[in-house]
Amino acid sequence: MFMYYPTNYVWSMAVVASLNNGGFIDEVDKAARPVLEASQQGDDVGTELLYASWKAVADRLLAAAQTDEARGWKLSASDKYYRAALYTSQSERLQSPKWEGRKAAYQQSIDLLLKHVELGGVPLTTVDVPYKGDDAPAGSALPGYFYRAPGDGPRPLIVMWNGLDSTKEMMYTSRFPQQMARRGISVLMMDPPGSGEALRMRDLHARYDTEVWAASVMDWVEENAAELGVDPKKVGLVGWSLGGYYVPRAAAFEKRIALAVAWGANYDWAAVQEARRRREGENPVPHYWDHVYWVFGASDEADFLEKTKNMRLEGVVDKITVPFLVTHGEGDRQIPVKYAYDEYEAAVNSPKRELRIFTQAEGGAEHIGIDNLEYVGEFTADWIAETFAELG
Repeated sequence: MFMYYPTNYVWSMAVVASLNNGGFIDEVDKAARPVLEASQQGDDVGTELLYASWKAVADRLLAAAQTDEARGWKLSASDKYYRAALYTSQSERLQSPKWEGRKAAYQQSIDLLLKHVELGGVPLTTVDVPYKGDDAPAGSALPGYFYRAPGDGPRPLIVMWNGLDSTKEMMYTSRFPQQMARRGISVLMMDPPGSGEALRMRDLHARYDTEVWAASVMDWVEENAAELGVDPKKVGLVGWSLGGYYVPRAAAFEKRIALAVAWGANYDWAAVQEARRRREGENPVPHYWDHVYWVFGASDEADFLEKTKNMRLEGVVDKITVPFLVTHGEGDRQIPVKYAYDEYEAAVNSPKRELRIFTQAEGGAEHIGIDNLEYVGEFTADWIAETFAELG
């Protein structure tokens, strides 16, 4: 992975993600360079300085986009709103949950992205999926974006879940939904409990039994299939990072799911937490322990460990009875590659199981293939299209 900040893996991930997801190298350099010195003080120190530096670039883009929009140059404005949203989203992700400006920063990332959608004629709509979790207040809903594939007739649907610290906005800027749409498959990008808007704006926290929110999503898809133009019998799940735990767990117990993809094999996330307590491997975000307590609504370490003790897929993956793909990078610094082999070997009841390890030589070898994300997405999209076709 390109280490813009040579001593800072987490901050460098934001640079790589921005460049891989449509950012311009000059703009990213202008955002990243002013905090080169701050990056040498570790992940946690200086994250607000980083946000301010990236926001300055986003604000310049916002002003330029507004000028374009006033002149009627909608497509140029849309492109600038896109990049402003991208930079805002990537820098907001690195902030402490205790930072007072976090909600406002996240809301701006949404607003900028939706301006891009409006002016660019993007086939994306916002949705709310009623959430029936017993830990959620009555009337709760999970936020999402629905990206409609072109053409007539019921289309297959991929429901995409993010991980510990990403958002539905990042799923859109990954360009994976666009890759799926080119193959005639619509995508529903969701912030499940504990992530994105569901956490930041709705105070919905993660839980280990992900089949609960999978059932809510499937109920909603079935009820709205005609309006969405999707085939409720062809609904697959894709999850990256911690979503690589969420999806296999859901597919094991929610039998309406037609196929599943673990984009990063989080086979034993509970064990990964023990390793992180021993300072083994890299963390995905700064302020890590504050972040995971926030995600799970935990009061302290003991509470967090209790809430996540069951986040293991041993004895679960063998219950998957649909096609199942596991992708992983051989150089993943967050989740050991051995878990990908463990997860594949355990999926003994899948009628079509496949393991794809991305190498350093080809790229995609880092966590979720962040160093070559579109390459990993292309393989995943082709596997999904092939598998839906085989299902008839």
